[in-house]
Amino acid sequence: MSIRVQSLSKFYGEKEVLSDFSMEIQDGEIYGILGPNGSGKTTLLKIMAGIAQFDRGSVTVNGIDAKIDQIGVRKIVGYVPETPYLYESLTPYEYFSFIGSIREIPKDVAERRASDLTRAFGMGEYNDQFIGSLSFGTRQKVSIIASLIHAPKILILDESINGLDPQSAKIFRDLLRSLAEDGMTVVFSTHILEIAENVCDEIAIMKAGKIVAEGRTADLLKERNLEDVFIDLTSTEDVSSVVSALRGTLR
Repeated sequence: MSIRVQSLSKFYGEKEVLSDFSMEIQDGEIYGILGPNGSGKTTLLKIMAGIAQFDRGSVTVNGIDAKIDQIGVRKIVGYVPETPYLYESLTPYEYFSFIGSIREIPKDVAERRASDLTRAFGMGEYNDQFIGSLSFGTRQKVSIIASLIHAPKILILDESINGLDPQSAKIFRDLLRSLAEDGMTVVFSTHILEIAENVCDEIAIMKAGKIVAEGRTADLLKERNLEDVFIDLTSTEDVSSVVSALRGTLR
């Protein structure tokens, strides 16, 4: 078992963001977490990555208790947030060297991995530019590469594919599948339902801090596409009615 979440609850003040939440993610699985804004996805991923605490329940990541040993969790997890938080005064090359050193990876191994990944993502021309001068999509690539430098056992991605150009997104999706086949567990959230439909082994759909549907992707999509399933489970209004009303307003 790669990740086990049992009866998890998380509060921000009096607001309960995750409510008696449970899920299990197997080794070598690509697991997609979907849901509307505010459903608790980012909070859940941060807890799994060992960078956020929780109030009740238990979370184990590769056998490590995330309540007791957050640092232990971070050592085996690669995490990419929705908005990259990077040292803007460093170049990508300097940043990857820094990540390699704090991850205690042999310098030659870190350099080889960084070189191979930057080449694959078409980033070679940016390696000596300051990160602060790079576009959002290129900064996203820097964050993804940094998360892979230590070859993590578990990779957690929060809307991290969204900013990539089509070729890089294709390379990354295929890389995720290859890494999963080699035993890495991948957990990611996305609003791009086509990616989830084509990449994920399992999908969980969240709403208001709870799971409203979960299962093998093929089983969830036997008769309908993911967009229809998602809207049926998470929408509070009929989409066609909303569009019709807006059409009248804008005439």
